[in-house]
Amino acid sequence: MRRRALLTLAGAGLTGGSVWVATGGLASDDGLPVTVETVDARGSTAGSLAVPGTGVVTVVDLFATWCGPCIEQMEALAPVHEAYADADDVEFVSVTNERLGGTLSRDDVRAWWRENDGNWTLGLDPESRLLSALGASGLPYVSVAAPDGSVAWGESGVTDASTLRAHVETAREG
Repeated sequence: MRRRALLTLAGAGLTGGSVWVATGGLASDDGLPVTVETVDARGSTAGSLAVPGTGVVTVVDLFATWCGPCIEQMEALAPVHEAYADADDVEFVSVTNERLGGTLSRDDVRAWWRENDGNWTLGLDPESRLLSALGASGLPYVSVAAPDGSVAWGESGVTDASTLRAHVETAREG
């Protein structure tokens, strides 16, 4: 009898926990900005970075190396990044929430970055704190944050370059 009661209680706890997670219970307690580790790769240096930045428009790209649409997203990000390469008020950061170790190494992430023409800050967030804080529902996910750090726009799925550029301009205009 006690075993059945214990199993019922455990089942209720698992169900309740699942509902809590599904309704955003794992959202970052810290909110934004989220500090991510940055990787030494083309356009990026090793260290850490608060995302989004303050005082600049920040384009945030969430991706995974296994994600086919994320490659297509890189094709849209590259020309927009190039258009703002000399602007001191716009920064770009691409962040993966993949865990390193096992079948994925830092070198694998760098190789993916190189193969897909990444040339801006590359970050790691294996705890998915940034994904959670942005409320991203899938990958790829792109957002634009205003200079005050508030999220001005965000979208799951592949975003085209003209849409992204329009949102960057809107955030710059304030």
